[in-house]
Amino acid sequence: MCETEKLNNIATAIKSYPDFPKQGIQFWDIFSLLNIPSATSDLMSILQSRVKSECPKVDVFVGLESRGFLFGVLLASAFGKPFVPIRKKGKLPGSTKQVAFKLEYGEDIFEIQADSITPGQCVVIVDDLLATGGTLKAANDLVTSVGGNVGLNLICIELKELGGRSKVSSPAVSVLQL
Repeated sequence: MCETEKLNNIATAIKSYPDFPKQGIQFWDIFSLLNIPSATSDLMSILQSRVKSECPKVDVFVGLESRGFLFGVLLASAFGKPFVPIRKKGKLPGSTKQVAFKLEYGEDIFEIQADSITPGQCVVIVDDLLATGGTLKAANDLVTSVGGNVGLNLICIELKELGGRSKVSSPAVSVLQL
């Protein structure tokens, strides 16, 4: 199957919900894709291809809570590399670094374990959605705060009109742009 066919399969598998989690937000649900094995397989194939072409010397995969975990851990396993979670405040044991950030519908705090990335390691950050860029910028800030170098931000769905990509200076690629 060619990449265009895979992208069409992925796009048709993703549902959207208006006014969720609050009025005025259009929620794009990556979980609906997980109900269709062929779409999940197609997404993983394209994500792996993007890593191979854009950041072949990756050392560590980082996934953002919570949907970034789904794809980040699978990519880490496929490449034989470690997986590191970035979680909301208070969810990780041990010494952590944290950063506050704004969402399109509120504020939050992300944390990473302070010793989870060896200084100088090349990191691929994985998330399901790029909207206004607050979570992606926070993840980039956390990775660099523990000494990692962000080689790639890998996004499943990018809401291009919201301009979130402009918040990060490291390379970013998305599978679908809506």
